Amino acid sequence: MEPEISLILIIVGGVVAFFVLIYLLPVNLWFTAQLSNVRISLLNLVLMRLRKVPPSLVTNAMITSTKAGLHISTNEIETHYLAGGNVNKVIKALISADKANIPLDFKLATAIDLAGRDVFDAVQLSVNPQVINTPPVAAVAKDGIQLIAKARVTVRANINQLVGGAGEETILARVGEGIVTTIGSSTNHKEVLENPDRISKTVLSKGLDSGTAFEILSIDIADIDIGENVGAKLQTDQAEADLKVANARAEERRAMAVANEQEMRAKAQEAKAKVIEAESQVPLAMAEAFRSGNLGLMDYYRMQNMQADTDMRTSISKPNPGEKGKS
Repeated sequence: MEPEISLILIIVGGVVAFFVLIYLLPVNLWFTAQLSNVRISLLNLVLMRLRKVPPSLVTNAMITSTKAGLHISTNEIETHYLAGGNVNKVIKALISADKANIPLDFKLATAIDLAGRDVFDAVQLSVNPQVINTPPVAAVAKDGIQLIAKARVTVRANINQLVGGAGEETILARVGEGIVTTIGSSTNHKEVLENPDRISKTVLSKGLDSGTAFEILSIDIADIDIGENVGAKLQTDQAEADLKVANARAEERRAMAVANEQEMRAKAQEAKAKVIEAESQVPLAMAEAFRSGNLGLMDYYRMQNMQADTDMRTSISKPNPGEKGKS
């Protein structure tokens, strides 16, 4: 029994060693690479296993790039894979760019891929331009009429600006700014309605795609609608505000007049009080005059007659209210 067990263990060990050897020595990949005219040594494939790089991924990428006429080394592919890049998309992007005569090298493609952008989609966008629809942009001409414009922006990817370049939101913001500037500088809103291409020409002349990941090919005004009469509304609001200010000032003047009237009445009452106070001093002064001999009895009578004559003249000069009503 012991010799049989030893034989079984030897056979099992041999099988395990065979599969380990097959795993470490991907002979099939090496043979496929040789048939595709890709020079990869078997030792290099084994080292890829030890570096935890899939040999099949590198081999297939090398075969594809070589068949497409690209010159890429295995070290470059391994480095991009170990950096966390997508090797297949980079190879596809390079082949598409080469067929479309778009200048794109492996270093730039891997930089775009590691920056988080889809390099293959970027090449496709460079070949097939994309149309971006802007949201409605409202602006007011100098005559006070509001216009609401919608534009279609045709862009293609700018390969050299994909790393660090601004995105689609920046393009939309700049186009909206250009539309507002063009409409706002127009003397009459009818000028914009008659010649909407003025907006396109003005916006394109500003170089809005500088510093972005896109190249603007054309800007087309899809629709222009007439909005509110903002100028008339502002004038109405201003008139209402002026009216409120005028009413407030009139109310202020009325309150000051009422206050002045009350003050005059108070002064009149004060003057009457002083007169009454002065009149109350007359009898005392007369009594003092009698005591001191400065005023005689006949002088007093003459003064009384003079006062009575004065009252009579005053009563004659003032008409009777009842007789005035009868006449």
